[in-house]
Amino acid sequence: MEKTYVPKGQTTGEWYLVDASGETLGRLATKIATLLTGKHRADYTPGVVLNDHVVVINAAQINFNQTRAEEKKYYRHSLFPGGLKAVTIKRQMEVKPEAVIRAAVRGMLPKNRLTVRFLDNLKIYAGPEHPHQAQDPKPIAE
Repeated sequence: MEKTYVPKGQTTGEWYLVDASGETLGRLATKIATLLTGKHRADYTPGVVLNDHVVVINAAQINFNQTRAEEKKYYRHSLFPGGLKAVTIKRQMEVKPEAVIRAAVRGMLPKNRLTVRFLDNLKIYAGPEHPHQAQDPKPIAE
């Protein structure tokens, strides 16, 4: 029986740059979740965070179906009676487009203790500028 490979010590992560302009939300989120979990790497191990970072720019320019823009809602609750708030995806894109991509990626990550650690490695910006030039992120081709 062959033993499972487990990376020893701290793994050096890569930095990736993803341009979200003109991308469909679900397809973009799938690509980002794959990069964050490290499934594209040869040394992928399910229970290990490989420290790959993803920088998403132009988050305000993603595409989605117009029916979805009116019907899909994000819910939050204040934990007080009657405290349920709902906002459509169209309104959320106007107010905070980063939250739309973060919620989509979160739904595609494994539901365990590593989810928060994966999301810490996700940096999302509404415009084309980002403060991670020093890390020299590799652009991901579509």
